[in-house]
Amino acid sequence: MSGRYEVKPGMMPFGICLGNGQADQQVFQIDDNFIHYRQAKLLARAERLSKYYQTCNYSKAVAGAIARLIINRLTQEHPQYFDCQKLTANTLKFHSQLTQETLYLDADWQLQQVQGSQVVPVYASTLDALATQIQEDLTVICRGSDGSNWLSAFHLCYPNHWSAEEKIGTDFATIHAPVAGMEKINRRADAIAHTMITQKPMVRFAWGLSTDTRLNHHPEPPPDISVSQWQGRSFDLQHPKLYLRIERQVIWGLPEYEAALFSIRTYFRDCTVIKQDSVLRSKLHTAIQSMSLESLLYKGLVKSKASILEWLS
Repeated sequence: MSGRYEVKPGMMPFGICLGNGQADQQVFQIDDNFIHYRQAKLLARAERLSKYYQTCNYSKAVAGAIARLIINRLTQEHPQYFDCQKLTANTLKFHSQLTQETLYLDADWQLQQVQGSQVVPVYASTLDALATQIQEDLTVICRGSDGSNWLSAFHLCYPNHWSAEEKIGTDFATIHAPVAGMEKINRRADAIAHTMITQKPMVRFAWGLSTDTRLNHHPEPPPDISVSQWQGRSFDLQHPKLYLRIERQVIWGLPEYEAALFSIRTYFRDCTVIKQDSVLRSKLHTAIQSMSLESLLYKGLVKSKASILEWLS
């Protein structure tokens, strides 16, 4: 909306009113596209689970705290869909009305059994099982006693041209090193990780452009699809398809565990609709114009920039 392409933290207090009613108060937003999002996760997991789900130094204590946070938020935000009961001193039962799956967890929130699931491969952990009940991707960042930070868990079935396998175990600065325009932010990487873990929950947004609405844009295509077909960044002026790919990112710190949950919800907005609004069209046009060459390269827009600007005009 500034008419400039900017790379900045852009963190706002979680729950701030953004015109979306109750959804602004929710970590996990559920809508009519749930089945489509879940199917994309199931296809990704079936292709190769380790391509989309990774952990590194993900302690049982942190894993339990993250599971508890996710389940508590789901049952609070969507009581019509999710229910959690304590069956015994050592057994919890979590049920999803959306998937008809029931997870049985022990006192440490570790997955013991699943009922009603036909998912292949079977769930590898509580995090894997819970991530497949929602429309968000999940990341967990941890911090050691020496102040170092690392990405300790990824469930990333909707990657936007990056890989969980390459990033797992690395720190904030290393993860974001390839991002054009991140240099100033990366110099404050430790401070930002500290903020994520110790401050109250926050929300931020990121945007880019895509020529399709496929959720999974892992840099490595599945075996049966060509790289060019998979890429999703080839704009054709004769048959124009263009979308804003928007990520809503929620950061929820767990300072007592030196960890934070980072959720990523992907949305698409058709630029054909944006084009019909003179203000939005102008803002998008000038924002694309303002991109540096490095940003255009990073976003895969070098070849398409001129055609996109012509189409928007």
